Amino acid sequence: MINLLAIDTCTNTCSVSLYTQGEIFSRFVQDVNKSSGLILSLCDEIFKAGQLLPSALDGIIYTKGPGSFTGVRMCVSVVQGISLAYNIPTVGFSTLELLGFGAFKKYNISKIAIALDARMNEVYWGIYQNQILCKESLQKPDEVDILGKYFIGVGDGWGVYDNELIQQTGINTCFANFYPKAENLIVLYLTCANQHINFSNKLALPTYLRNNVAHKSLK
Repeated sequence: MINLLAIDTCTNTCSVSLYTQGEIFSRFVQDVNKSSGLILSLCDEIFKAGQLLPSALDGIIYTKGPGSFTGVRMCVSVVQGISLAYNIPTVGFSTLELLGFGAFKKYNISKIAIALDARMNEVYWGIYQNQILCKESLQKPDEVDILGKYFIGVGDGWGVYDNELIQQTGINTCFANFYPKAENLIVLYLTCANQHINFSNKLALPTYLRNNVAHKSLK
């Protein structure tokens, strides 16, 4: 049996999952200040629940961004620490792909538009269609793709910029309170494992779509 740890802290939520002996043990936290700072204690909880030591992991799956600058750094830093300490390979997925996959699982629809609030009147924008993330970019809400009623929208950007996004995309149905979850990272990896998406011993690295990541929002 393979043992996998999954970690996501790239938005305003924090979730970790452990896959061992065919079971998934998960913890999910939201609406807590600096929730990404809870990641190590949540990891301890699921290791105890699964009766597994970190050294017994076969791989770590993580979200590499885009998302909150602090959250992305926290996620990648923890993954780097565990990976280097125990010589465990890793594989990273886009936060937008994780959200799209989760929405596909939950709503059984193949056309999904993902929008995460990127501050500064911008969104991290992704199109997940037929179980493939075919677009990932940083966009103004009124400059995203025109998509139509057969798509749904997910992600907190649909709550912050709902009017602009709905008017521009033509999408009628959106779920702003839809969050990335680490347990879906495990299922996503297991689903993609036969598509040459493999673990690597290279250093885990983040994805930033904005160059000036330290700029403060004036909102």
